[in-house]
Amino acid sequence: MTGGVGPARPPGPTSTSSPGPAPDAAGLGAGLACALAAGLAWGLVFVAPVMLPDYPAAVLSVGRYLAFGLIALALAWPAREALARLTRADWVEAARLSLVGNLVYYACLAAAIQTAGVPLPTMLIGTLPVVIAVVSNLSERTLPWRRLAPSLATIAAGIVLVNQAELARLRETEPDAGPRLALGALLALGAVACWTWYPIRNARWMQRNPGSSSATWATAQGLTTLPLALAGALALAAWHAASPLADASGRPFEMPLGPRPLEFVLLMAAIGLAASWLGTLLWNRASRLLPTSLAGQLIVFETLAALAYGFLWRGAPPSGGAVAGIALLVAGVAVGVRTFQRGPLESAH
Repeated sequence: MTGGVGPARPPGPTSTSSPGPAPDAAGLGAGLACALAAGLAWGLVFVAPVMLPDYPAAVLSVGRYLAFGLIALALAWPAREALARLTRADWVEAARLSLVGNLVYYACLAAAIQTAGVPLPTMLIGTLPVVIAVVSNLSERTLPWRRLAPSLATIAAGIVLVNQAELARLRETEPDAGPRLALGALLALGAVACWTWYPIRNARWMQRNPGSSSATWATAQGLTTLPLALAGALALAAWHAASPLADASGRPFEMPLGPRPLEFVLLMAAIGLAASWLGTLLWNRASRLLPTSLAGQLIVFETLAALAYGFLWRGAPPSGGAVAGIALLVAGVAVGVRTFQRGPLESAH
């Protein structure tokens, strides 16, 4: 496993236009449950930056994925035989997915949240269900656009409503926050780009490799994340030595564990296990069971969980407009699931 080369495996299809699985009722239900559980786990990462506001975003990203990598290292020995069957190309793919979908994505997201607060970046990330579904359907053509449009339009309307409600609240409470919100939005859009690429690429690997389990692929991504996170930690240490890091308020940061080391370590371990390893495992399973254009829509569960956690942390209920937007998000998921229950073949008529 050290060289990342396993026994030769017959190559799977390499076309990027594979339509993915056509789910039966049992597969649809299981995929839906896995996507929901993954969303609940991933929602935790949206509140971590506001729970530790005195930690720079890069430190949070490196800390989370160091924890993920160490957890994967502990799980690698029991899974050593399955991991040894992965080829060099598989390990290279796992490293790409880890770099873009883990480190770069979360660094952008954490910076966006610390810059603009939880709701605005959350709702920009909330466009992912629409963006991923559109991008994946452009290549897969799982459904005709006329069948996919109602669920996407409903989700998009929900996103607009919640964004309007949150922006109105911010204009009232922070009238001079325009530049900060613009920077936060730009960082969040970088995260959107990373996580549009990641699930589509990850789903294609899962569908081409039915012999590899979801847990094995989650552990492989964790193992490839560890050296990347270690390199990131070394780079941060070097940067800090040359130009000391500061938190979001401009205060000097104390490397390596910051002003609250116990809280930092425990929180990074919690999200490393729940959001990174378990969330990846569950999403891998959903990606295998569902067409990517449906799975993409189900990322809305992450948005809903993040909103719920964010409002709970804020200690204030959502506005009426936000509630209406959330209701549309839920309705959009229901419409999307119903569309795929009827099946891709039927939808073509």
